[in-house]
This record gives sequence, C-alpha cells and structure tokens, in this order.
Amino acid sequence: MDRRIMLAGGAAAIAVAAGGAWYATQGQTPTPEQVANGADAGSDAPAVDTSGIVEMTLGSDDAKVEMIEYASFTCPHCASFHKSVFKDLKADYIDTGKVKFIYRDVYFDQFGLWASMVARCTGPVRFFGVSDMLYSQQKDWVGDGDPAGIAQRLRKIGKVAGLDDAALDACLEDEDKARSLVAWFQKNAETHDVTGTPTLIIDGKKHSNMTYTDLKKILDEKLGDA
Repeated sequence: MDRRIMLAGGAAAIAVAAGGAWYATQGQTPTPEQVANGADAGSDAPAVDTSGIVEMTLGSDDAKVEMIEYASFTCPHCASFHKSVFKDLKADYIDTGKVKFIYRDVYFDQFGLWASMVARCTGPVRFFGVSDMLYSQQKDWVGDGDPAGIAQRLRKIGKVAGLDDAALDACLEDEDKARSLVAWFQKNAETHDVTGTPTLIIDGKKHSNMTYTDLKKILDEKLGDA
C-alpha cells in the first residue's frame, strides 16, 4: 500500500480541488492561505452533486466478475501495478469478457486531481490510453514536485492525447468538476474503506496490492476455472 488517505479532512480536500485546478492552469504555486480560502466554510455547506461523474470502465457489462481498482496517478505502487499486472489482466480477463473493470480515482494531492482532470477531459474512449501515458511517464511529469512544472508537463500529455489549449483550459479551470470529483472520491473511499492504493474490490471483497499470479488465482476461483 502507498500513502494513507485522510478522509476526515473533506473541506481541505475540496479546497485543494477548487484552488489547485485554477493554479494548475496558471502555473503558479498556491500558498497554504490561498488553498484554505478556497474551502467551503463550515459543515452546513450544500452537498456537492456527483451525479455527472462518469465511471471509467472496460470489459463486458455481462462479465461474471466485477473488479474495481482504486488508484492515484501520483502513486508509485499504482504505476508499478499498471506496468506489471494490468496489461496481463486486460489481455487475459477484460478483453475476453470475463471481468468488468472499473477504475476509480483516489486523490492524495492536487497533482493527482489535475492528472485525472486531464485524462477525463479526453472522454471515456481515450481515458485509459491517457492513463497509460500518465502511469508510464509518472516520474517524468511529477518531476521534483514543482506545481508549475507539473502543470506544464500534464498539459503536454493532454496535447499528445489530442486536446488543444482551449480544451485543456476549460477542463482545468472547471472548479465545479473538481469539487465533484473530490466529493465522489470521498464517497467511494468511505463505501469501500479505501485507505491506500492500489486497492482492489473483487465482487465486493477488498484486496490490497498483489502480483498478477495472486490476482489470477483469485479471478480463476471466481470464474470456476481454478
């Protein structure tokens, strides 16, 4: 497992979403005060509407097994999982109609949120292709953690994926979307008790990071192929 998720800090997380998305497009580094000023004040703030968030899925809706992966684009263990496990999982189980795969974002930091917003901006059809780019190039675009550099490199990935400057600006400046994504993440994480990444939910049962051999054993047992 990677870093721990502090779900109790809901307002702070939404503040990162609202303030962070704007500063990503400007290439500026927000101060703690600027981030805090973006938070909704008090616990009586209206609930955020998450109904417009699209689930990113692969595979057949009629698949016998459903698998959810909770992951963060800034998580090194997630990048390793997608390199060493996901490609075989997709070829052997998802593309063959045996497993329906659902990818759900986890936001440890504003950079993971920015990356998610860029990937989602390309739409469901291209989302997983952009995800592959984000994970395979993770060390490059995260770099030394400088927000301005990260924003610039994420925009470059977005352009390679076919987005122009206007589309990227619209996506990264969409504070309502950012707030919705963070609220959606929090709700999902609480539902499945997600405390780190990658976390796998296979037919409702929670599993931590594992090798492809171990995952294959679980899936084959579920499919009756063991």
